[in-house]
Amino acid sequence: MPHLLVVDDEPDIRELIADIAVEEGFDVVQAGDVRQARIQIDRQKPDVVLLDMQLPDGDGMELWTDLALPETPVIFITGHSTVESAIQALRCGAVDYLQKPLSLRRLRGILVELKAMLQSSPAAPVPGDSFAKMIGKSPAIQLLCAHIEKVAPTQATVLLVGESGTGKELAAEAIHLASPRRKKPFMPVNCGAISPNLIESELFGHEKGSFTGADRQHKGYFERASGGTLFLDEITEMSMELQVRLLRVLETGKFMRVGTHEEIKANVRVVAATNRNPEQAVANGQLREDLYHRLSVFPLHLPPLRERGDDVLLLAEHFLSGLNKEHHTKKRFAPEALEAMRNHSWPGNVRELRNFVYRSYILADEVIKGDFNSFDLDAQNPSTVSEILVPVGVPLADANKQLILATLKQCGGVKKLAAEMLGISIKTLYNRLEEYGAEADIDEPQQSS
Repeated sequence: MPHLLVVDDEPDIRELIADIAVEEGFDVVQAGDVRQARIQIDRQKPDVVLLDMQLPDGDGMELWTDLALPETPVIFITGHSTVESAIQALRCGAVDYLQKPLSLRRLRGILVELKAMLQSSPAAPVPGDSFAKMIGKSPAIQLLCAHIEKVAPTQATVLLVGESGTGKELAAEAIHLASPRRKKPFMPVNCGAISPNLIESELFGHEKGSFTGADRQHKGYFERASGGTLFLDEITEMSMELQVRLLRVLETGKFMRVGTHEEIKANVRVVAATNRNPEQAVANGQLREDLYHRLSVFPLHLPPLRERGDDVLLLAEHFLSGLNKEHHTKKRFAPEALEAMRNHSWPGNVRELRNFVYRSYILADEVIKGDFNSFDLDAQNPSTVSEILVPVGVPLADANKQLILATLKQCGGVKKLAAEMLGISIKTLYNRLEEYGAEADIDEPQQSS
C-alpha cells in the first residue's frame, strides 16, 4: 500500500486529504509543521507527499529542497496562489500544484493516477491528474479545463478549434484521461500526415489481399483504439470521400475493413481538431457540413498563447525545468528574458515557446537572456514573414495563403523547414500548396554534392 504524507497546518485540510487518500488505497500519516514532517519522514520514507507551501515554522518549498527526495512525487498546496509561487513549485520538481479551497475531484484524480503509476512502475515519472500536461492558470485555460471536465464523462464528440501550436492534442488527451475510457488506448492520428491512398486503410484496417501490397490483415485505428479515444487531428485534410465514410461510422457506430463487407462495432470516442475556421472550411468545400455538425456536438476553442497572460512564464519554466532535470543542469532565466517572453506575441504559440526555450537553453551557459533574434532568418533573407501586411477584412484563407507562401520563400523553398516553422505537417503543406496552385512554382534548392 503506497505511503502518503500530508503536511498542512490546518487540521481540517489534513483530515479531508487523509480521508480521500485512504479511500483510494493509501496508507496516510499527517504532520502540521516542518518539525513533525521531518519526524514522519525519518520514521518511514513516503511514496507521495502533499506539502503546504507556508507552515508555522518554515517554508514548505525550502523543506522539500532540503530533504532532497528526487524520486518522491510532491504536490504543493497553497492558500495564496500567484504566478511566482507556481513557478517556484515547478522549479522544486512538483508534479502538481493545488490551490485552496481544494478541488476534491482534482485531488482524487491526482491520487488515483499516482497510485496507478506507483504500482505499475515505482521508478516511472508521475503524470499527475488528467490536466497535468495543460500548464497554466489564466482565465482562458481555466475555462477550457472546466469545459473539458464537463464534457469528458459523456460520449459526445468534441471538435477542438485553435491555431497551430495551441495544444490541441494535449486537450484531446485530457478529455480522454478525465473520461471513463482513460484506462483504454488514446490514439492520435494526423489526417494530414497520412497519404490519401492509405488513410482509409489506416483508419478502418484492411483484409489480406484487398489491394496490392496487402499481404496480411491489418487492424486500423478504430479497432486498435477500441474502448478508448481516437483523436483525428487536421480533420479538414481528409478527402471528401473519406469524410462520408467517417460520418457513416459516427452515425451507425459500425465500420468495415477495406476488402470486406463484414461490419465491426466501433467502440471509440472521437475527438477531432482543426487549425482552420471550420465554418470557412465548410464554405470552401474542405469540410462536409453534415460531418462538421456531427463532430461539433461540443466545440472547444483553444486560446492562443498571446491571450493567456502569464501562462507563458509558467510554460517557459516548465520546459526549462524539464531540460535541467534531463541534463542535470541548473540554468535559469534572467529577469529581462522573462519580461521579453511576457511581451512577445508568440505567433507559433506553445510550440514556438518550447522551441525558443530549447534553443536558448543550448546557447546559454548559466543564465538565459532575453534575445529573440538568435535564430531569426532575417539576416539571411530580407523577405521575412514579419513583413507581411494583411489588410483588415481579408478572408482568413487568403491570409493563411500569404503566410504559407512567405514562410516558404523565407526558408529558401525548403518545405520541411517551412512546415516546422508553421507548425503543420509536411503533408499538410503540400496539400495547401497544391490548393494554391503554387507547388510547381517553388522548387526545392539543389543539394550540393
